Amino acid sequence: MPSMDESWEMRNGLVIPNRSVLAAMTNKQSHADGTLSDEEMRFLLRRAEGGFGIVTTAASHVQESGQGWEGEFGVWGDHHLPGLTSLATQLKQHDSKSFVQIFHGGMRAPSSITGQQASSASVNFISESEGSSRRLSTNEVEETISSFIKAAQRCETAGFDGVELHGAHGYLIAQFLGSNTNRRSDAFGGDVEQRCTFLLRIIRGIREVVRNEFAIMVRLSPVSDEIGITMEDTKQVIELLIEEKIDALHISCWDIFEKQDNNQTITRELCSIYSDSIPIVSTGSVWSAEDAQLVLDQGAQAVGVARVALPHPDWASLVTDSTYNPKAAPFTPEELRSADLSPTFVEYMRRWRGFVTDGR
Repeated sequence: MPSMDESWEMRNGLVIPNRSVLAAMTNKQSHADGTLSDEEMRFLLRRAEGGFGIVTTAASHVQESGQGWEGEFGVWGDHHLPGLTSLATQLKQHDSKSFVQIFHGGMRAPSSITGQQASSASVNFISESEGSSRRLSTNEVEETISSFIKAAQRCETAGFDGVELHGAHGYLIAQFLGSNTNRRSDAFGGDVEQRCTFLLRIIRGIREVVRNEFAIMVRLSPVSDEIGITMEDTKQVIELLIEEKIDALHISCWDIFEKQDNNQTITRELCSIYSDSIPIVSTGSVWSAEDAQLVLDQGAQAVGVARVALPHPDWASLVTDSTYNPKAAPFTPEELRSADLSPTFVEYMRRWRGFVTDGR
């Protein structure tokens, strides 16, 4: 079985120096115009210094209308390029490979932030205060696909190693994949294969304009009752994705230990079928070296973490020791700030129950 300190290759030949992946983590640290802040850069650079094989940025919106929260950085305009270039250049001083997670919030892009009604694959109820999303016209879907492609081009121009298409957690790509949220009757709706058209068009469009060396990774939520995605749907989506020129899959499990009705974890089930065809990163509640090794033993090529990397920026370097079991929450604000979380990020983490000593 592989160990955490071994290198691995994506399908396009990009060599990742070890098995640890810093997963995208919302942090609300950037500027109102979508430009990267020094605080966000410092947070990511500290994790690159800490030895992560891949450093993934927080989700970054490809259209102004797709912003999901305050302090989110953007990839929708050329005015974002100087900050993106600065970050990519600094990350290249370390062994880590750098990915920008690109997304559109869809029905999860609040009107209080964007100033306009949220849009989605179909008209979907959001909340009493927000009302419902409006259905994107076919032309608007085409424009959104174009925005994803241009965002990926900016990331390549800036010097990143790749992009991660955020098709998980109920954002716009997932809204197109889900049977509950996508009830369209045009080319972008129908059965699973037709609901995957939006994602496939984005992938093909990006691949046409970037070099083969620039990697495309896709993140999926394998099961979502709310959106309407079943494990069987996900298997069909993965089979379609394997035929495309993408380089890795990232499955977001929330809890890598949780077993399904068939007594298998999601990681073991999907990796047993697909990991010979495409590298799979699995993420969800990993904390210790033992947890991480379990993910590798179940067939994943790499292990994604988010929360443990906040108080423990050197996790990737230390997890190569099989006995490593870092201190658990709660953490003092001072501990988090010393790990290069800004006051804004610490305030956000106070919302996570039991994570900060003076939080929820």
